[in-house]
Amino acid sequence: MDVEKIKSFITTAGVDLLKGILILVVGLFLVHWFVKFLRRSKVIARLDPSLQSFFINAIKLLLIVIVVISTASVIGIPLTSVITLFASAGVAISLGMQGALGNLVGGVTLLILKPIKVGEYVKIGEYRGIVKNIGAFYTEIKTLDNSLISLPNSNLTNTAIVNYSREGTSRVEASFTVSYNSDMDKVREVLLNMARKGEKVLEDPSPWVLITQCTETGIIVLVRAWANAEDWGNVYYYLLENGKRALDAAGIKVPYQQMDVHIKQD
Repeated sequence: MDVEKIKSFITTAGVDLLKGILILVVGLFLVHWFVKFLRRSKVIARLDPSLQSFFINAIKLLLIVIVVISTASVIGIPLTSVITLFASAGVAISLGMQGALGNLVGGVTLLILKPIKVGEYVKIGEYRGIVKNIGAFYTEIKTLDNSLISLPNSNLTNTAIVNYSREGTSRVEASFTVSYNSDMDKVREVLLNMARKGEKVLEDPSPWVLITQCTETGIIVLVRAWANAEDWGNVYYYLLENGKRALDAAGIKVPYQQMDVHIKQD
């Protein structure tokens, strides 16, 4: 065994190891400094808070990977092996977190395109409420009954979103059925007066009443009113409850479906 060759190998490997450690320490310090600089950057400050966190963490992870690869190269580890290791780990993580990654992509899409914002009153699928938080993976909706619902972001990017707040006001509709014997002018007057008395019903556009359908049981009358987006639920339930009371007080009959049975005897 050649002692000189062993000494030379150990010396060279030791120097390369020290260089690698130095690059790793300095590289991680620079990454930490750069991330702090990004957090104070005006460009990043313009982004949504959730989007800020996502981009900063993504850049930090990328820079750490570059530092680790550079360190491995200096130490003498083949880059092909290192890159293959990272690629294999990435594939394994992707397969194991398909749902989470889909939600992450959906969250980034929501934060960039902004179909909804925090504080807006929206309807997503069967849920209706105020957007409380748009996170990287889930969006939280506070419903009218004060329930907090967490919806996966991947679902939000693949479903219809009704945004009631974006235009400022929303139209509210409530339907009633009256009998064919009713005086329609009186029905219209009673329902209009009821709607105009609503505390949260807007005066402009003013409420109006129209006949929408004639059915076997009666005539369907629709009350349309306008409200601020956040008051949609209050106005809707006001119209339903007080519309029924106003019709009863005016002596206008609200028919119900019934069946007459005739018994034939021999």
